[in-house]
Amino acid sequence: MPYTATKHAITGLTKCFSLDGRKYDIACGQIDIGNAATEMTDRMTEGVMQANGTKMVEPRMDVRHVAETVVYIANLPLDVVNVQFVTIMATKMPLVGAV
Repeated sequence: MPYTATKHAITGLTKCFSLDGRKYDIACGQIDIGNAATEMTDRMTEGVMQANGTKMVEPRMDVRHVAETVVYIANLPLDVVNVQFVTIMATKMPLVGAV
């Protein structure tokens, strides 16, 4: 419950900051990342507990794809475009809501 609450809080802050920052030409966006292959997700290669109580190896993606997404967004012209929300995740993640 605390994890989900904080995720929703960040989404709310992103929306508010985007609206409040417009008059100052400040853009704000949120990037949700699911199962990038980092030390934090190494345990997933051994299997992790799922919502249904089973243990399953979860797919991961190369962290390079996350970096490329961030660079792409950063290079957009902020005076005309803002990427409000992006979800980048391993294609076969078992639960999209986990991002």
